[in-house]
Amino acid sequence: MKNIAILASGSGSNAENIVNYFKGKEGISFKIYSNKKDAFVLERAKRLGVPFDTFLKSELENGSFLSKLVAEKTDFVVLAGFLLKIPDDMLAVFPDKIVNIHPSLLPKYGGRGMYGMKVHEAVVAAGEKESGITIHTIDDHYDEGSVVFQATVPVLPTDSPDEVAHKVHELEYKYFPSVIEDMISKL
Repeated sequence: MKNIAILASGSGSNAENIVNYFKGKEGISFKIYSNKKDAFVLERAKRLGVPFDTFLKSELENGSFLSKLVAEKTDFVVLAGFLLKIPDDMLAVFPDKIVNIHPSLLPKYGGRGMYGMKVHEAVVAAGEKESGITIHTIDDHYDEGSVVFQATVPVLPTDSPDEVAHKVHELEYKYFPSVIEDMISKL
């Protein structure tokens, strides 16, 4: 059995998509964690029948959240809209076993403070002709881990940030679960 922790700070649409992708597949179990007690991802977890828990930023920073992951025999960590920086001690325990999805073609439009609509607004403002997703492992810098997978979508001169976001979300839903499955199969 592979125990997968999904960390999310917001609505959790990617977390839900991942859980649904793996339904009926043997040998995978999920637990969803959020650093926000009012995050909608927790409602999704309840509806999906997936165990869930919350934690404080201080617990992430002082190692107590890591201790919980280790005690629960977590094998792999998925960041799905998780906005806090992963501390070094967690990176050491899960080397190349923490994956994130970013809504741009890194290294463009990555780094601290670049998430969600901020990324799509920057892409449109810069007049980019394409955008996309980057699935990458985590290191000790925001959005600078090893790229595992990228996919692109065209950005038309008439596209609004909302339209770019919609295109990028379609890529996230299409590719993130299968890339995770591939990574887990190599554990």
